Amino acid sequence: MAAAVRTSVWLDGKTTRSRKTSQPATGLDRQKITEATVRLLDAEGAAKFSMRRLAADLGVTAMSVYWYVDTKDDLLELALDQAMGEVVLPDESVDDWRTHVRQLAVNYRKLLVTHPWVSPLVGEFLNVGPNAQLFSTAVMNVMKASGLSPRHQAGGLAAVFQFVYGFGTVEGHFLDRCARAGMTQDEYFARAMSAVSLNPGLDAMMEQSRDLMEARGGETVEEMRDRDFDFALEVLFAGIEAMGGRPGPSTP
Repeated sequence: MAAAVRTSVWLDGKTTRSRKTSQPATGLDRQKITEATVRLLDAEGAAKFSMRRLAADLGVTAMSVYWYVDTKDDLLELALDQAMGEVVLPDESVDDWRTHVRQLAVNYRKLLVTHPWVSPLVGEFLNVGPNAQLFSTAVMNVMKASGLSPRHQAGGLAAVFQFVYGFGTVEGHFLDRCARAGMTQDEYFARAMSAVSLNPGLDAMMEQSRDLMEARGGETVEEMRDRDFDFALEVLFAGIEAMGGRPGPSTP
């Protein structure tokens, strides 16, 4: 028999129904547990996360946590939406779609960098919690104002936010790697480049990389990355504006 397909903690009433008629006197509630989960994921990552580890961090038994959430996946989904609430949405008083998209892109990147565990969870869950819905509504609204036809608005969204997702994921994981190595970004980058330069088989790639880094400017890894991100957004904006009002090809 096939296993039941999991949908979402937000779709089965788990976030609204009462858990038990008599709850343990632990001083806990679902929000406190969710906030503690976010802190633990930030500190130790998703690979080390467990309900037992969370309970120890809260100073309670694992069964006390299960009074408020049914499964680990439910809790991870709650934590994901909690983190999504950190994305600052655009100021609607500013009537400029490019400004709005930039604000959303910058803030989404910040989320992915601040919480490296978010990116893999985005691919696991439906992301239909209240904060995820606010974010989705905001990105759809700004793309409607971009001039793209309704047929192409979803493609415009994919171009911008799949780029941001990939960029922020790589950046966040690199920062996490640097932290685990006890190095700054620049120290780690210099160590890696030095190691690669010692391999004669990679001389051509190293020469191209040096030319590219010199051309794009920036004194630090962070500065170089910010320049790349800003320019990539400008390229995407130019493409969206160029496609605005066009009916587009009749085939995919």
